[in-house]
Amino acid sequence: MNRQTLLNIGYGNLVMASRIVAVMSPSSAPMRRLREDAAGRGKLVDATQGRRTRSIVVTDSDHVILSAINPETIAGRIQDDGAEDAA
Repeated sequence: MNRQTLLNIGYGNLVMASRIVAVMSPSSAPMRRLREDAAGRGKLVDATQGRRTRSIVVTDSDHVILSAINPETIAGRIQDDGAEDAA
């Protein structure tokens, strides 16, 4: 059975862990351009619930998801899910 793992990216928002390509910090100019380009294409998802954007999640479907959770925290949650699946 192929179990799909949902990853909590903060404030009750979930993303399919298997669809994540990258988790990055939003502070650089290229990341701001990535956000603007995604908004222009209708592929931007704001999951910050009005809080400050702390990470940008890119999926294999070319969606860009903004999260209020630090990239290190999201990466840790991805690794924790992988450890649970192996057990």
